[in-house]
Amino acid sequence: MIHQQEFKHPPVNTGDWFITILITNIPLIGLVMLIVWAFDSEGNPNKSNWAKAKLIWYLLGWGLVILILMIVGFGAISGIFEDLILNG
Repeated sequence: MIHQQEFKHPPVNTGDWFITILITNIPLIGLVMLIVWAFDSEGNPNKSNWAKAKLIWYLLGWGLVILILMIVGFGAISGIFEDLILNG
């Protein structure tokens, strides 16, 4: 016999996930909504955990981009100074 399990927070259905992912793909609005969903104590904890994980991925990605830009920038600056010293 299958028992109907009652959830304190029902699972997020496919339609809700579709809308959620659509909203998060809108620049700036998506980021704001991720922050809202991540720290919403009244909302579905599944969506909250997903939003927190997505924010962590965003932070890791932006951290990597900043690190690469710093390495390239420092390389360019040192190349400019090296060129000035050798040719100056």
